[in-house]
Amino acid sequence: MIYGYARCSTNDSKQDIERQIRDLKALGAAEVYSEYASGINSVRPQLQALKDILKSGDTLITTELSRLTRSVHQLCHLIEWAAHRRIVLRAGSLTADCTKDIDPMTEGMLYMMGIFAQIEHKTITQRVKSGVDHARSKGVRLGRPPMTKDRLPQAFHDHYPRFEAGAISKTEFARLVGCPRSSLYRHLEVFRKG
Repeated sequence: MIYGYARCSTNDSKQDIERQIRDLKALGAAEVYSEYASGINSVRPQLQALKDILKSGDTLITTELSRLTRSVHQLCHLIEWAAHRRIVLRAGSLTADCTKDIDPMTEGMLYMMGIFAQIEHKTITQRVKSGVDHARSKGVRLGRPPMTKDRLPQAFHDHYPRFEAGAISKTEFARLVGCPRSSLYRHLEVFRKG
């Protein structure tokens, strides 16, 4: 059976994973496992679930190798796992038939693609860091705007008088505001500082 794996680094509001899913189905995937997670992250629940169900002779396909991993170390483990389980790996146009011994050229190409995926990840990380450092050097404030009394949720202002009067507990106040208690403590601190 052919299974597909699709991955994007950030959530669906920033990246659309549907293109990968569509392409994998067009390549013959009967079922596609997908998730939003970093390719460098070794803990990916959907990839693990997929690996758990694959059996000898099955095929695991991705649109490109970097969807499986951006780490050469993880790629080595993945190839060893595929060889042990006798799985066929397809990444883009490259197929590694691990149901038998992989030919040296295919194995070499897999590792080279893995190296390039890792280099690409490190390059992107360096670019982002450089951009952040440059913005900071120009005085740009990054991250969330500072919390002020005016920026507190309206529900906080609506229910604060009841909390102050002792009519509701902190837990109930947090529930009414729609935030965890830890956030409520920060809200109270900002409110009281004025």
